Amino acid sequence: MKRLPPLPALHTFLITAQCCNFTRAAEQLHITQGAVSRQIAGLEDHLGYPLFIRLARGLELTAEGHQWLPRVEQVFGLIGEAVEQIGEQRDTLVLKAPSCVMRWLLPRLLQWQKERPDVPVKLTASLQHGVDFQREQFDAAVVYCTPPEHSPSALHLFDEQLTPVCSPSLLSGSLDLKVPTDLQQHLLLHPTHNDQDWAVWLKAANLRLKNISSGQHFETLDQAMSMASHGTGVAIGDWSLIGDDLRAGRLVMPFDLKVKTGLAYYLVYPQKPEPSAGLRELIGWLVEQAHTR
Repeated sequence: MKRLPPLPALHTFLITAQCCNFTRAAEQLHITQGAVSRQIAGLEDHLGYPLFIRLARGLELTAEGHQWLPRVEQVFGLIGEAVEQIGEQRDTLVLKAPSCVMRWLLPRLLQWQKERPDVPVKLTASLQHGVDFQREQFDAAVVYCTPPEHSPSALHLFDEQLTPVCSPSLLSGSLDLKVPTDLQQHLLLHPTHNDQDWAVWLKAANLRLKNISSGQHFETLDQAMSMASHGTGVAIGDWSLIGDDLRAGRLVMPFDLKVKTGLAYYLVYPQKPEPSAGLRELIGWLVEQAHTR
């Protein structure tokens, strides 16, 4: 049986097919137009045939795309029905978190569900770093920000600490990576569209590199870490979020320097109404997990 295509890519196909325009699809999905194009191209590579005909002013579905569309609509319709029907049967906690923290948060929530199946959790990932509980219906959220002032409903998880990481194979490769100046010989991987994270670390290391802007930029931290683990280059990562990768040996730190940026991750929840017993337990458990890394 052929490996099934990834569900996020199918969702991107569905939205793109409905509007036949990468730009409008990106707006609905809250991602960049380039990310939509790459997901569609990856799905087409996986399937082995094109789903869209690229035109000067939009897109058209190919014959295969027309066959896929009603089937994908049916799949997501069934998923939506399941979410509504099953969600009504249990008091599910709804959390929001920025995509950059998923590498740390998802394994913990999976462990929570094993230990406490009676307190189910639904997680929403977002490119946004904050939350507005007056407009957004979440029980709690992980936010990435400067320290909030005197907020009893904001609990510190961990500080952002930037450090270069790479695969173990890169350290034993043909190019040296023994001192920070050796980074000039390697491809630098950026977890964002700008060079800010690398610039912060290089400034602390009192180092200037000519190749900082010629590296590879990614949409998310997860993408940059994945490429680094395959030996593609050296990524700048948040040590607080990639501890599991370091302990498993998927990534290594070529240098000891970790730089705090002044930003941190906090678990926040609305002060009113009072959090439920299940939410209080989950909050306490996550804070404990963060402080015993």
